[in-house]
Amino acid sequence: MSTATKIFVGATVSLGMVVLCSALWHWHSGDLTRFVCYLAIAILASALKVQLPGIDGTMSVNFLFILLGVMELSLPETLVIGCTATLVQSLWNARNRPDPIKVLFNVFGMMSNASAVCYVSYHWLYSRMSGSRPLMLMIAALVFFLANTLPVSVVIALTENKSSRKVWSECYFWSFPYYLVGAAAVGLVGIVNQRAGWQTSLLVLPVIYWVYRSYRLYLGRLEAEKERVEIEKRHVEQIASLNMRTIEALALAIEAKDHTTHTHLQRVRTYAVEIAKELGLSTDELEALRAAALLHDIGKLAVPEHIINKPGRLTPEEFDKMKVHPLVGAEILERVAFPYPVAPIVRSHHERWDGSGYPAGLSGTEIPIGARILSVVDCLDAMASDRQYRPAMPLDTAMDRVKEKAGTWFDPTVVAVLERRYKELEHLAQRSDDEFTPSGFTAEVRVERGLAPAAGFERTHDHSQSESDFLTSIASARQEAQAMFDLSQDLGNSLSLSETLSVLSMRLRKLIPYDSIAVFVNRNGWLLPELVSGENFRVLSSLKIRVGEGLCGWVAENCKPIVNGNPQVEVGYAADPDKRALLSSAVAVPLQGLNGVVGVLAMYHSTPDAFTPDHLRVLLAVASKVAISVENALKYQQAESSATTDFLTGLPNARSLFVHLAQEVARCRRMKTSLAVMVCDIDGLKKINDSFGHLEGDKLLREFSTRLRDACRGYDYVARMGGDEFVITAPGLTPEAAEEKSVRLNQAAIDAGRHICGQDMISLSVGTAFCPEDGYDVEALLAKADHRMYSVKQVHHAQREAGSHSLAQGASGK
Repeated sequence: MSTATKIFVGATVSLGMVVLCSALWHWHSGDLTRFVCYLAIAILASALKVQLPGIDGTMSVNFLFILLGVMELSLPETLVIGCTATLVQSLWNARNRPDPIKVLFNVFGMMSNASAVCYVSYHWLYSRMSGSRPLMLMIAALVFFLANTLPVSVVIALTENKSSRKVWSECYFWSFPYYLVGAAAVGLVGIVNQRAGWQTSLLVLPVIYWVYRSYRLYLGRLEAEKERVEIEKRHVEQIASLNMRTIEALALAIEAKDHTTHTHLQRVRTYAVEIAKELGLSTDELEALRAAALLHDIGKLAVPEHIINKPGRLTPEEFDKMKVHPLVGAEILERVAFPYPVAPIVRSHHERWDGSGYPAGLSGTEIPIGARILSVVDCLDAMASDRQYRPAMPLDTAMDRVKEKAGTWFDPTVVAVLERRYKELEHLAQRSDDEFTPSGFTAEVRVERGLAPAAGFERTHDHSQSESDFLTSIASARQEAQAMFDLSQDLGNSLSLSETLSVLSMRLRKLIPYDSIAVFVNRNGWLLPELVSGENFRVLSSLKIRVGEGLCGWVAENCKPIVNGNPQVEVGYAADPDKRALLSSAVAVPLQGLNGVVGVLAMYHSTPDAFTPDHLRVLLAVASKVAISVENALKYQQAESSATTDFLTGLPNARSLFVHLAQEVARCRRMKTSLAVMVCDIDGLKKINDSFGHLEGDKLLREFSTRLRDACRGYDYVARMGGDEFVITAPGLTPEAAEEKSVRLNQAAIDAGRHICGQDMISLSVGTAFCPEDGYDVEALLAKADHRMYSVKQVHHAQREAGSHSLAQGASGK
């Protein structure tokens, strides 16, 4: 129980105990035999109890004898009858083991207080109202009902964090009529007692049983009706949930084809439903539009994926394939058998107000109102969102474009509503995007079985185009062949990636005119610019493109070239005509090596549609050779890096250190400058390997390497000699600064140990040699620094031994 519940229960129980004790202290009985008979019948009635619906509680008809006691007995006798009957009701045939706190609350917190309040109310009315005993009993029954049910409702509300009013109305209010019936029955018993004596009240036992049976029948019907309603409610909820899951599953099917569609569908639904509400559409039309907004692009399942996600303008043939998606979508949805007209909206959402749309050429009000709404909001959100073939427009600009088409493409009434509310609806759509977390499909699956389709693979043929001026064509072909031969020869002459790509850019300029060229290399799913030349150098050099995103990302993912695509769709490309030339067209081809796509070769031009099919043919002819050259250069680069880099920490290794140190010493001799060589050795690494294992030791070395680099200057050189020994070359570092740096490095080692092992187990010994003070010989400098490092290590060892000895003496003293 919560604190508030405990306080309430404690207060009511304490009050009830005080009331009962005070009454017993002033005990008096006018007829003890009558009291005992009433008490016995009340106890018997308490055993005839019924289970209350919705809560863990019971109810009996012992309140009849409480009202009878209120009318004929003293206050102490009435309280004893009520509390005893309640105690029997709580303990007799209980479903579960009685809770002492609940029993105390039932007896004292509810019954004692309720009986006392009822008794006082009745006798206060009796002293002021004569001849109105039935009315007084009704009021007393009402007081008893409220005093008996409200406290337990408050306890349930505090325990289950519910509204006490709701708990009382749902669980107890229904029983109020029976209290009134009981009050009427007690009134009749009182009249009989006045004429025939109190002994006739014993005949009330059949009435008690009749009331008990009435309760049972009423509650049985109530439970049956409740169960029937719950079953029907669950059935309706299951049907509605199934319907919505069907819609969402179909929407996910669209997402699997068009990766830019999902948030678009959610936003279009938000816009469309709000506009439909303002236009006064019926409930069925609203539900149809709600579903159609999610499913209007489902026909794209029949459109090839490379057309849907193409980051450029479609060809006439590609657009013909795209135009079938409203028809296919409508045919799919007609088979779902929605209870509202979804398919007509999907079929007509590309129709135009003036009849120039597709697929049926409908115009004006022939177009369903849902399709008219959907076409407007679909166009607005498409223009205001990033697409593969162009960047997003500002929302205000997109709205101006929609207004221009009112009366030609779009219904003017719908456009007017959208113009008035588009900013408000945009805020609603953004909130909807924040609440919705899409979950897509996993498309990275390859089926190994099945070597070929039953009808075999498609046979492709190359078709060459004839030129009218064949002499010019022959001359151009000879020049092209010679240029491509020279390029092939040059590409194989070097294993340096930068040299290979530089030669490529110079040779290709003779074959294809371009303003900019970029070669992006695929590194762990990201296309990074390895070569950039020409206009917009700074912008193109800063691009970092995920495979599958933007123009080059689409080329890499689909292994398909693209001609005259829009460069501005590249993620991170921001063209400013005032500062740099605006690139308007691009040609890009995938560089596919032996192990997959190694990169993308892209050329850019400031003129729209600057590249021809011949340019693409040339690039495709050299792409395989370029891909192999790039792949070989990357492997050489990796091998070269492995030879000079420590595999575990990523720091330069000993070989690289000696080369660099020789260069630094030569520079010191030539420039008359100074150099500090710091040899660092980790103390305690063996203990970590022995205690935690070598894997934890490797983690420690990696963590310390990271902290070591962070503690050094940007132009310091940090290398790993091997094992637990590291070397730092620090140009211009003075002895005082070297001493201070040693303290920082030692702290870095201690922090790394705490991070990995959770305790102080390592430290760092640092020895420093200075050039030219200690000479110009590389090996001599390293030997001098190493000797000083071991001196520091001995001091650290002696300090640890002294500390351990002191601890041992302290322990023996204790």
